Amino acid sequence: MLARMKKMFKKEKGFTLVELLAVIAILAIIVAIAVPTIGNVIDNSKAEATTANEELVENAARLADVSGVGPADTTLGYTIQELVDAGFLDVEPEEFELKGNVKVIESDTENGGKTFKYE
Repeated sequence: MLARMKKMFKKEKGFTLVELLAVIAILAIIVAIAVPTIGNVIDNSKAEATTANEELVENAARLADVSGVGPADTTLGYTIQELVDAGFLDVEPEEFELKGNVKVIESDTENGGKTFKYE
């Protein structure tokens, strides 16, 4: 009976310290690669969202100009609040910190076109 108990204890299964260290090293390498990649994806998406919001504001100013609603100050152009008040934007996109104006630049083209630039 004693010999049988000794055999059972000798068959203990588990991981060695070297195996555990190898797994931890592999996980550290994966984390070192994944974290900067995810950070870049988040930064790129924020930049793209800000660009899309700037284009949205420029298009709202273009629509306001075509509708005959002029800016309060022609030297500054349309403010975002003016576009919201006139109904050309539903809400002010505050989360992307758009605080500038959309300037209307009269072009000297044959068609008399205008350029709208968010600044």
